Amino acid sequence: MGTADDVPDYHSSSSRSAPTGQTFFPTDKKNILLVTRGHPFARDAFYNIFESNQDVEYSAVEHPAAQTMFNPETAKHFDCYVLYDMPGIEFNRVPGSGGVPTFHEPPQFYKDGLMAMLEQGFPLVIMHHACAAWPAWPEWSEIVGGHFLYQPMKSRGVDKPDSGYNIDVPHKVSPVMNHPITEGIEPFEIVDEVYMSEVFEDSVTPLFRSDYPFTKENFYSSKLALAGNFNSNEGWEHPPSSNLVGWIKTYKNSPIVYLQFGDGPATYKNETFRKILRQAINWACSDEAKAWARSQAKQAAE
Repeated sequence: MGTADDVPDYHSSSSRSAPTGQTFFPTDKKNILLVTRGHPFARDAFYNIFESNQDVEYSAVEHPAAQTMFNPETAKHFDCYVLYDMPGIEFNRVPGSGGVPTFHEPPQFYKDGLMAMLEQGFPLVIMHHACAAWPAWPEWSEIVGGHFLYQPMKSRGVDKPDSGYNIDVPHKVSPVMNHPITEGIEPFEIVDEVYMSEVFEDSVTPLFRSDYPFTKENFYSSKLALAGNFNSNEGWEHPPSSNLVGWIKTYKNSPIVYLQFGDGPATYKNETFRKILRQAINWACSDEAKAWARSQAKQAAE
């Protein structure tokens, strides 16, 4: 007769990834829909963030199937959607094309469903590269409160240069207000990708700022990178940009959280980042956040 030691690890693991969590919606945890695809990422290390968070039960879904879940009927089964996706961009690797991507608008059913969710006050936690999603649909950047541009294009109706990036940058992040998301967070060091992009500071409530200099000499052109010239800023012009790397805002009746953190394994393992993300999810799902969003919408309508 065999023993437990004879069972292969992949059959006996007690982690939440094997078996993959619950097969029902628990009532004692926050049920999270975790949306991905459109940008590469270290899958196991990323999902471990959520597997180790005992406050949540997450269901992972990818585009394009994810688009069918953006509607109030599906959302009623969840407490929050966490978006780590970048849909709407078809990258062009054809030689001689200059790497210019094709931008796609979201299908109408997705737009209608998402707007209905936000009208009902459903919370979103938006992470890292999701600020670059749906470039052909300007409303997405208004939902996020910022806009990463892979090509020179209009943002809020104004011509803007392509955005900048820099991978694995050591920098210090500091909270700038007292809030449930910043509670217990002291200035901390993190190694992460930073963006030189459009931040709509007039439309958001700041949570975190970086001490990194957001000037063109410290970033690389995303347009040049798509053309095959990685980590280059030759001939690229971009004015200094905001050092804001985390904020809250509202859209319609919904609380929205955006965190620029979250590029790769070094960030995923950062315990302060994990705490911030956990607190962001907890706050977004809370009655407090929903009441705040409704009050902001009411003030805007008056």
